[in-house]
Amino acid sequence: MNSMKINRRSVLAGTAAVAAVGMLPRAALAKELLRMSTLGPGSSPNLVMTTFANIINRDLPDYEIQVNATGAATRHVLEVAMGKTAFCMSSPVLQSLLANQRAMFEKIDQAPELAKKLRAVLNFPMGVYHIAVYEASGITTLDQAKGKRVFLGPPGSAAYATMEQLFMAVAGLEADTDFEAVKLGWDAAAASFQDGNLDIYCNPTNAPSPVLTQIAVTNPIRFLGIPQDQLESEAVQALTNRPGFGFSTLPVGIYGDNQANDSDTTSLRVTVGIVTNEDADEEMIYQMTKTFYDGVAEMREGAPWLNAISPESAVADLNMPLHPGALRALEEMGVEIPDVGRI
Repeated sequence: MNSMKINRRSVLAGTAAVAAVGMLPRAALAKELLRMSTLGPGSSPNLVMTTFANIINRDLPDYEIQVNATGAATRHVLEVAMGKTAFCMSSPVLQSLLANQRAMFEKIDQAPELAKKLRAVLNFPMGVYHIAVYEASGITTLDQAKGKRVFLGPPGSAAYATMEQLFMAVAGLEADTDFEAVKLGWDAAAASFQDGNLDIYCNPTNAPSPVLTQIAVTNPIRFLGIPQDQLESEAVQALTNRPGFGFSTLPVGIYGDNQANDSDTTSLRVTVGIVTNEDADEEMIYQMTKTFYDGVAEMREGAPWLNAISPESAVADLNMPLHPGALRALEEMGVEIPDVGRI
């Protein structure tokens, strides 16, 4: 008799437990954990992709994106193509190099096949290359970098390589020969420039950059650019003709009254994006894409740099197919999809 009561109680308890689980809010149930790799803190991609993760984690309770901000973008792309990581930052130029087995992918025989497994979720402007100096330094042109301490970007990064080529193309100055190319990460470089330990600070970022906005509150700053008479030079054109690159400008006054420039500054711009594997769930990518842009629309007023992030920019410089989930979401938003975005 007692054993029957115990068994009945056990059954009733088990039934109650199942019912309780069914009544729990979705956030209390198990989430799907997804890894997203990006560049380090202080970089524009880190800011955008951390914002993406935060919006998804807040508004889609079935998923939790964990951001990994260590390692190189070249490795991140390979990990996504192999299905080891859900998302990463890539770029049109990186996609082109992987698909054509060139540069850092030259010795990877399966590179072209791996490139075919990548799908774009959305592109976004990494930003305009800011080449910043304090007005008190007296530096007004790139050729005055000779003998100075210059941060081009983290060692081995695409930003470093791009700025190294730009200083050579415009001013004929070679890194670590004509000026000291200071080797730091993004965060450390921003702090070093703020402390006055760098003469020139380069960062491809959406304007107004939070880092430079903070500096410009109390210090007059100037942005160096590409002279108009050099825009058509062979060396400069070689930089802008790469996939995802082009010219852009930093407008006068975008950093307030302490921006010392009296005219717009011409510089390089670059597009990057979030990519995933072709096997990622279509409904998941669809929901994430829509949720991200809804969240961005709500946040723009308090974060001016988000003005550059829009559904239309999601297909800018696209050179790989969109994931079907992202394609569906962007089409519903009225975005005109280029042919390359369709499989």
